[in-house]
Amino acid sequence: MSTPSVPAAAPVPKRAFDRSIVEGPIAKAVWVIAWPTMLQNMIGGLQGVVDHVMVGHFVGYTGNAAIGVSWQIFLVLMVFMSSVFIGMAVLVARFAGQGDHEKVNRTVYQSFLVAAGMAAALAPLGYVLAPSLLSLVHAAPDVRAQALPFLRIMFGFSIGMMMFFMLGGALRSAGDAKTPLRLGVALTLMNIAFNIVLIRGLGPIPAFGTRGAAMGSSLAAGLIGVYALYHLIKGDWVIGFRHSEAAGWGPDWDIIRQLFRFGLPSGIQGIAMNVGGVIMLRFVGSLAQSGQAQAAFAISYTELFSFITWTSVGLMGAAAAVAGQNLGAGQPDRSVKGVAVAARLGLLVAAVIGTLFLTIPHVLLGAFGQTDPAVLRLGTQLLGYLAVSGLFITVALSYTGGLQGTGDTKSPLYITLVSQILVPIGICTVLQATRGLQPAGIWSAIVVGHVTRCTLSYLVFQRQKWRTIQVEIAPAA
Repeated sequence: MSTPSVPAAAPVPKRAFDRSIVEGPIAKAVWVIAWPTMLQNMIGGLQGVVDHVMVGHFVGYTGNAAIGVSWQIFLVLMVFMSSVFIGMAVLVARFAGQGDHEKVNRTVYQSFLVAAGMAAALAPLGYVLAPSLLSLVHAAPDVRAQALPFLRIMFGFSIGMMMFFMLGGALRSAGDAKTPLRLGVALTLMNIAFNIVLIRGLGPIPAFGTRGAAMGSSLAAGLIGVYALYHLIKGDWVIGFRHSEAAGWGPDWDIIRQLFRFGLPSGIQGIAMNVGGVIMLRFVGSLAQSGQAQAAFAISYTELFSFITWTSVGLMGAAAAVAGQNLGAGQPDRSVKGVAVAARLGLLVAAVIGTLFLTIPHVLLGAFGQTDPAVLRLGTQLLGYLAVSGLFITVALSYTGGLQGTGDTKSPLYITLVSQILVPIGICTVLQATRGLQPAGIWSAIVVGHVTRCTLSYLVFQRQKWRTIQVEIAPAA
């Protein structure tokens, strides 16, 4: 009599999950994930500043405009397409909390297949649609001439960037935030090195100008992707492609449906936030001193306020991982405590940075070379509002992470539609139609929007309906 075959077991992982996230002190669990992510976000943000400085110096302001317009378009599409990785993070955190390496690795592998498929589709679509997309944002002819090749290169080689986003989310959700930090530092250093050579030229290598910035970004992300793929196959990270032979290596549509089930609402949320930001920029552009107001807005809100949002996004990722893992481990009360700890850490950071906004605004604005009296006056005024706003947005993002990490990705979408679009745009529209729109009116609308987002995020999380969300995939055949 023949013995029935038994599906091969998953290989024993070379690195175990960090159980301190579900067993140790909750504040330490949050901090272990938060600080590398915050540092990585800051380094990544500085990379964009370096790119603009180099292009501005060697190409001119049209190069800066071309990169700015192109990144705006590219990131809107990337945010939506990579939303599937939010779904991946939900599954990975839940299964890591259960200690189930098999399901974690199956989820990561299926996410890789989805990323590769999306990149393959984006390359030809982006090449064809790039001119239309640039027309949509009213790019000037000289800007468009430099933005078109930049955008096509970024679309054509988007797989590296998608791999980077996927890896960061998967590793953090599994409890490893240091590896994404190391990859982020390597990505930034390589990008800067490549851009120095490709933008200005060196020896036999010609100067590619604005195209060189896209080539440098694509090369750096591509090399990181190859390096990561090697380790995922080798299986020496906490995540990898090491799963049972019974799971197979083709698409698992059950997992892929779960990725989109949890991820798509976050993608729509990202698009909604970008749309809201563009509309607010139009309101700023309608002011009497529109040029100075736009400059003050770009420096104060886009650059300086990002020191708060960078850290807050890191805490959001930490809250998501801690909340998701502890829910998976059957400890929802620790999920609640973890998110509260993240919010308190965010308040501390926001308070420190906000104090600088209030006490040395001219020094901060002067660091960007601003001497125009109107820009300094408007920028100082806006920083005063943002010092308050930062306290609310950091709490809002922490509780957003808690909701997303536990599998409730729809509530943050609805909250964003209300707080980032309906409230601020509604306030500005009413003010513009009644007594006329002034800078303080726009700044106030931003603060009210952030207060609304904070309040709704906190209240929805505290209802704790996320406790009942089921996250499961079918066993391997």
